[in-house]
Amino acid sequence: MIIKSATFVVSNTKVSALPLPEMPEYAFIGRSNVGKSSLINMLVNVQGLAKTSQRPGKTQLINHFLINEKWYIVDLPGYGYAKVSKSSREKWEKFIRNYLTKRESLQCVFVLIDSRLEPQKIDLEFCSWLGECQIPFALVYTKADKQSGPKTDQNVAKFNKALLGWFEEVPPFFITSAEKGQGRDKVLGFIGEVNEDFVKPIIDPQFYSANKNEY
Repeated sequence: MIIKSATFVVSNTKVSALPLPEMPEYAFIGRSNVGKSSLINMLVNVQGLAKTSQRPGKTQLINHFLINEKWYIVDLPGYGYAKVSKSSREKWEKFIRNYLTKRESLQCVFVLIDSRLEPQKIDLEFCSWLGECQIPFALVYTKADKQSGPKTDQNVAKFNKALLGWFEEVPPFFITSAEKGQGRDKVLGFIGEVNEDFVKPIIDPQFYSANKNEY
């Protein structure tokens, strides 16, 4: 896939205030400091499109980026940052849960996993929740350039094996490096294939005007 354009559209915390779900979209989410903004910028080849925060856990918005005028990348807030208050976590859980379960045009959630780490409970539990909600997801292992290939492969294998405690098979996964561009073509190729099968959902535009204060 050739990326011809990538533009910021809107930031919001309410699903009902987002663009009408008329084009396929792909959400990117992971623990704070997993390298999500760098990965998104690498995929679209636009430095600075997705902003990185100096304070992990600070960004608490749903960010939509329109790609090639045909589909969206959705940058979701990171999870698992210890210094975020309980009330902030509850607020995050509510609006992210609303987005992930109610967004008609969401095609896949890319769950970012730091390839340098052993399997983390919070990542496994989040994947399990997606499975319970029957939300399609794929794994993106980040920062592969920060260690040897064999070590990355070892950690990926451990996480995939741990997932089999919840799933019958491992979902699609990609090993990436934002600095080296590793995995870019495979992730974009995957998105391109899914886009080909996209069917525009039947939506009620009134929902997006009548429920702006609820969802």
